[in-house]
Amino acid sequence: MTPLTRVTGQALSLPQADIDTDIIYPARFLLITERTGLGAFAFYDRRNDPAFPIAPDLRKVPPFLVAGPNFGCGSSREQAPWALDDLGVRVIIAESFGEIFYSNCFKNGMLPIRLDTETVTALHASATSGGRFTVDLLEQRLRVDGLPPLAFDVAPAQRAALLNGWSEITRIQSLHGNDIASFEAAQRRAMPWLW
Repeated sequence: MTPLTRVTGQALSLPQADIDTDIIYPARFLLITERTGLGAFAFYDRRNDPAFPIAPDLRKVPPFLVAGPNFGCGSSREQAPWALDDLGVRVIIAESFGEIFYSNCFKNGMLPIRLDTETVTALHASATSGGRFTVDLLEQRLRVDGLPPLAFDVAPAQRAALLNGWSEITRIQSLHGNDIASFEAAQRRAMPWLW
């Protein structure tokens, strides 16, 4: 995964509540087995609506998405964060997220940020007016034109994974590689028939 330390850009405002994973990535496209190119199907059934913030041709998708409450609820469909990542979304800000979607964002190199209702409302206004957003994961701060710096919380393990670009496997290898190698060497000596 690409490390995420600092992201700057504009944001899309998608204030509707309860945008589920079937809206983000419709079930009829689940037969596609490639992970790349899934952005073409993100919000597929909504993009022809002129009021929807993502154009049908997917041009100019910024790295920030300010979403409504309970974003990513529904099924555990990992294609939903894959599709958003393929669109270029790196940071999603909402009052709340579907629990599995929230976890899948970190596993796929995206930062989901939970903030209170009043703050998210202000961020929707900034996104709509074209404000510039900057997130600094080292400082755990979000800066948006016209607003004071905003602190956000991220669990230490998830923060480290994003900062280092670790998947679950590369995290284990990075943190415990020497222990694994020592165990394997000892096992080779003690039980060579396993190797």
